[in-house]
Amino acid sequence: MLERITNSNLRDHVKFFETAGKLKRTPRSGWVEVGIQKPESVADHTFRTSILCMIYSNLEGLDELKLLRMALIHDLPEAIIGDLTPPRKTRSKEKEDNAMNQILSLLPKRQREKYMTDWNEYQEGKTREAKAVRQLEKLEMALQAREYEEAGLTRQSLKRFIKSAEEAIVWPQLRRLLSHILEEPQH
Repeated sequence: MLERITNSNLRDHVKFFETAGKLKRTPRSGWVEVGIQKPESVADHTFRTSILCMIYSNLEGLDELKLLRMALIHDLPEAIIGDLTPPRKTRSKEKEDNAMNQILSLLPKRQREKYMTDWNEYQEGKTREAKAVRQLEKLEMALQAREYEEAGLTRQSLKRFIKSAEEAIVWPQLRRLLSHILEEPQH
């Protein structure tokens, strides 16, 4: 298949990969705000969210590939606009949409349309798959908060992250997993 792609289109693919790669160097701003010296990157968060989606989709009989696509692209616009905490994200919907269009414009029409459909589905949060990814993304954040807490941060400085996860995670099986994440570590 690659042999049929023009050099110009291959260059666009490389630009797409480079743009996505910026997420490896984009720190998660919520952790920066609470003083984490070397916070995880958006790509770090995306990676573990994808792992959670892979495992969970198999356990619950959800469309694994769709969950993975949603997880992998859910923060892709942040490669252009930077990481946005939830309050800033609601005010920047248009910027986020424009960034996603700009990034996906580097891909062939069929791929662009598929990924835009998945991203819109995630944004709307109405399907089982979208609801799962949105909750698993918060679960990942709670797990990261606990890890930072164990590394020496106080519970108080991470309270908003835990509260956000507790409010977003509504499915009983995920709430159960969250309760295990938030348990005091057994040393």
